Amino acid sequence: MNEDRRSFIKKAGIGILAGIGSAAGLFPALSLEKTVFPAWDEKPEPGKHRWGMLIDTRKCSGNCRECVAACHFTHNVPDFGNRKDEVKWIWKSAYEKVFPTASNQFQSPEVTERPYVALCNHCAEPPCTKACPTEATFRRWDGIVSMDYHRCIGCRFCMAACPYGSRSFNWRDPREGIKLASTEYPTRMQGVVEKCNFCSERLVKGLDPACVEACPEQALVFGDLNDPSSEIRKLLESSETMQRKPELGTKPSVFYII
Repeated sequence: MNEDRRSFIKKAGIGILAGIGSAAGLFPALSLEKTVFPAWDEKPEPGKHRWGMLIDTRKCSGNCRECVAACHFTHNVPDFGNRKDEVKWIWKSAYEKVFPTASNQFQSPEVTERPYVALCNHCAEPPCTKACPTEATFRRWDGIVSMDYHRCIGCRFCMAACPYGSRSFNWRDPREGIKLASTEYPTRMQGVVEKCNFCSERLVKGLDPACVEACPEQALVFGDLNDPSSEIRKLLESSETMQRKPELGTKPSVFYII
């Protein structure tokens, strides 16, 4: 048995035991023996990016879905019209679902009843990458948590590990749920997991993510968190912000102004 095969079987076995043990409450999730990048430093190396997003929920209209429509069209996200087969990269949800661990005591109805944009948080310490036995999901050098669909075996360990519900599984052939196809991003296949990729295919062209470009209220700001002169850093330093489940230590790259 060659080394690659032995390594894969070992990781897959550990992943199964970790998933079963965690679900049963028998023992904590095990850490996998794979490449783990260090957390982002307070003073990062010159030229080292960490892409992030800031969502100003005060500007976000509750009925507007332009960001969702733009993202899902650009990336050929299927729509089967039912919850069971739902695939989503970006969506809107209620306050208590997006921020389930945040206090809503004495919050005004204007805050608690407002729908909030949610997407993959592209964490600096992503638990999904540690759970994947094939390294189909991985954190890039620029902080984007990405997917290699060709390496995904559909085990869904990453979905179980993600505390934000930001991953979807293709129970059906996604091409059946695409009415108008885009040529900007390839379609996927049945049996793989997918999620937001921070529009990495647009970043290499010098473009903003599709959701940011489509927002009519400019409620979404995208930029380099490691660049003190970037717009997103200036807004983060001058505004009170919050993250989703920060107590988990995943260090999300998506921030919210409430």
